[in-house]
Amino acid sequence: MIQRYLRVLTRVGAALAVALASLSAVAEDAASLAARHAELRDQLANNSFKRAMVIESAQAGDNVKGDVYAVLDYPFSLVSSKLKDPDNWCDILILPFNTKYCHAMGGTALNVRIGRKFDQPVQDAYKLQFAYRNVAAVPGYFESRLAATDGPVGTRDYHITVSAVPLDDKRSFMHLSYSYGVGFAGKMAMQAYLSTAGANKVGFSVTGRHANGQPVYMGGVRGAVERNAMRYYLAIDSYLDSLNAPADQQVERRIQSWFNATERYPRQLREMDRPTYVAMKRSEVERQQTLIQ
Repeated sequence: MIQRYLRVLTRVGAALAVALASLSAVAEDAASLAARHAELRDQLANNSFKRAMVIESAQAGDNVKGDVYAVLDYPFSLVSSKLKDPDNWCDILILPFNTKYCHAMGGTALNVRIGRKFDQPVQDAYKLQFAYRNVAAVPGYFESRLAATDGPVGTRDYHITVSAVPLDDKRSFMHLSYSYGVGFAGKMAMQAYLSTAGANKVGFSVTGRHANGQPVYMGGVRGAVERNAMRYYLAIDSYLDSLNAPADQQVERRIQSWFNATERYPRQLREMDRPTYVAMKRSEVERQQTLIQ
């Protein structure tokens, strides 16, 4: 009996240690993000985006990463409660022009299809199977992660991580991290894109100035990851904004809101006109209600 009691105490103690370690990690992550907000305060207040945000990118070997730090004009309780639900993530991910389909699978995975910027049969789009994990959703910190092992055209190791802390009763500070790896086939495809359709595409980071004083923007692979990170950030913001509308108007509001937001940065994000985008997204939102393997 004593041995059994000791075994139970050992298990309880081990579980308690794990829980305490997890709480400690969450507290550390929350403190780190709050400190990052303090570091970026001036950049958040003074930038060319006309909104409180900062975008960064980095490339290390075969991996490329884009980070968006932004003040959201929504209470932390709303941000946390909505972004911890994988079904809501499909409402977010469907907004960028090249997402053709998204369906939540049992609360732990998202079946996503990525395709060309114009309408196409969903079966012809590349399949991304995101594993979804809600890392933390406590009063002072939120974090969710999406990860996909394989991606289109030789890409791999996709990661989308969103974390947030409260700033006050009405605002939150969010960090969106978007990254992926590029294999040999992916490098060849990216080089072909950058020498043709993407030759004049740029990101958001300013790397220098032209003789006339105009900014020189980040190009190449880092420019591409900055554009995608921005698209996902605008999708999150548009989704949260749409929640203020009546339920039957929310889909239309976020479609229009995402397009309006991208039009603020036409050089980086313009891909098509409004009627084309709106018609395409209305159809794709309707299509994602059906399970497609």
